Amino acid sequence: MSVDVLTEAYAWLNDPLNWTGRRGVLALTVEHLRLSGLAVLLAAAVALPLGIWLGHRRRGGVITVVAANTSRALPTFALLTIFAATGLFGATATVLAVAVFAVPPILSNTFTGLMEVDADVRDAARGVGMSGGRSLALVELPLALPLIGAGLRTASTQVLATVPLAALVGGTSLGSIIVQGMALQRYGQVVAGALLVAVLCLAVEGLLALAQRALTPAPMRARASRRRRGPAPDDADATTPAAAPDAAPARS
Repeated sequence: MSVDVLTEAYAWLNDPLNWTGRRGVLALTVEHLRLSGLAVLLAAAVALPLGIWLGHRRRGGVITVVAANTSRALPTFALLTIFAATGLFGATATVLAVAVFAVPPILSNTFTGLMEVDADVRDAARGVGMSGGRSLALVELPLALPLIGAGLRTASTQVLATVPLAALVGGTSLGSIIVQGMALQRYGQVVAGALLVAVLCLAVEGLLALAQRALTPAPMRARASRRRRGPAPDDADATTPAAAPDAAPARS
């Protein structure tokens, strides 16, 4: 990347006219977040109930893996092209295509989180008289929450990074800056748009990480922290054998 392109990108980002108006950075960021939020909500509406149902029943692992891998293999750009060919453009096509892309991490993490709940914990919940539904709501889902949250974080970041493709089918997002720069051969503007998308993804990822930590029960955070640190070393008294007593000195 040449210095001239970086200089142009810096100048573009420092121009107040590029930040205001209907096609300014602020308005495009709001639209970018709106499309991303709708796509994640649509994906969660499909993937969360299905993952919870399969994980609670402890069945359907093969179906989950096949469905997740199949949807991952579908290029988002190809889906956008198909939707455009059928008459869907703009926000509708973008939300539908990106939602398909967001389903796999939510589905697989939800299913895995419930499958990893200890069977003894489930049996204990049933032993105190909980029904299957109460056990799911009060025991299994809280224990699976960290993995479910991780799936939502991954899906959200992927969606934010993919929504710029909306500009290719008549939608508006931060990708509009990139597409316009490419069309006009203003590569500094292209770099500026890419930087804005990257910063937005990092900012949202950080906020979601903080939200996930706040929603995770404190005992589970402590247990995860202990796992990362590894087992604590045993005390020296417990590991070092006691020294044998000195032999009594011989008398002359």
